[in-house]
Amino acid sequence: MTRYAAFLIRRLMQACIIVVGIVCVNFVVVHLAPGNLAEVMAGQGGGADAGYIAALKERFGLDQSLWVQFGRYVWNLLQFDLGYSFRESMPVSVLIADKLAATLILMVSSLAIAFMLGVSLGMLAAMRPNAISDVVISLLALIGYATPLFWLGLLLILLFTVKLGWLPSGGMRTIGVPSTGLAGILDIARHAILPVVTLTVFYMAVFIRLMRASVLNVASLDFVKTAYAKGMSFRQVYAHHVLGNALLPMVTMLGVNVGGILGGSVVVETVFGWPGLGRLTFDAIFSRDINLLLGILFFSSLLVVVTNLVTDLVSAWIDPRIEVSK
Repeated sequence: MTRYAAFLIRRLMQACIIVVGIVCVNFVVVHLAPGNLAEVMAGQGGGADAGYIAALKERFGLDQSLWVQFGRYVWNLLQFDLGYSFRESMPVSVLIADKLAATLILMVSSLAIAFMLGVSLGMLAAMRPNAISDVVISLLALIGYATPLFWLGLLLILLFTVKLGWLPSGGMRTIGVPSTGLAGILDIARHAILPVVTLTVFYMAVFIRLMRASVLNVASLDFVKTAYAKGMSFRQVYAHHVLGNALLPMVTMLGVNVGGILGGSVVVETVFGWPGLGRLTFDAIFSRDINLLLGILFFSSLLVVVTNLVTDLVSAWIDPRIEVSK
């Protein structure tokens, strides 16, 4: 068995333990929240008498003990069944699959743009420490890192929608525009600009700060000084020795930020009315749709675990100095 195979098996075992813990914690936390789906539906329907609520609880299985509900939930998961959303009258897996594409558009676009710009600007800032370029880039990164996502989103709507009228304020498609073909793609891209920019600003700031620190750390190491002593130029040293070594923490941070961007998408999708998993999570919380909320939390947690596993493997491949056999 190769060291990578042993590493993969060990990480998969750890991931299984983490997923089991996540399932337990999610179930307990969700059921500790006050209120339930039966009470919400009864209140909205204007029939909040005790008999009607009891009938709804029996229909949804909420009249059983938590141990019974937990056992049924785990049994369903073992059969790859995320449950049924009584609020939406659809299987949870169907709802997640329907909204996943919209969230992936925001996640992939935001992370890709933030990573590329963060690496480039962080490298530029670190190449001339304390110069004007470094001060300006670091200041902008600090502002981007400190700006709340919801405030930035509202500010962009005010500027580009209300004042200038250039971009739509919400939604994913324009009514009347074909949903397929080039026209449909351009329409989705036009709606995605503001939410993507909102998410990109924060994570670009994170990557800039990390890349700058990583480059400065690598540039101070002995092998870089040796490269200068051999007669290599400034650009050659940074291109062949500094950049590759400084990118390793960036790859790790890229995997870590998948979980963060899923959380940030709840705020951004709510502000812009983007029909993705974040907006679905928001609706599930306020409607107390426990099955739907648990399904989204489980799927999101699984996505983060898998992403971090892939990140570990990529990091070991990029840097052979990482001893994966330990």
